[in-house]
Amino acid sequence: MSVQRFLFIIDDLSHARGESSDLSFDGVSPEGFAQALQQALREPALWQRWRALQPDPDAVDPALGASDPQARVIAQQADVHVSVEVQSSLPHAVIQHRMTLLIGKHWELRSVSAL
Repeated sequence: MSVQRFLFIIDDLSHARGESSDLSFDGVSPEGFAQALQQALREPALWQRWRALQPDPDAVDPALGASDPQARVIAQQADVHVSVEVQSSLPHAVIQHRMTLLIGKHWELRSVSAL
């Protein structure tokens, strides 16, 4: 699968949290978020914890558990928001799911391009 570049904007990282405190990002720095998201994309641990919390874990689509050991995430403060660049071969749906687990719906996809 080809590597794509995703650009996201987070308006207020200090208040951006996922629905489950057990899975949510709890930091405030862009670097900390980049590290958490990169780990969530490279390893299936976050997805496995989320899956175990579902009413019927065996019914969860295993494709959402895909990981990319080469995924790369860079985040930096830009004015009042945080700019996040993700480089990965994972499909958008997987990246979106991990972002939502970590920070809820407090992000916006700005662009996707091939590398």
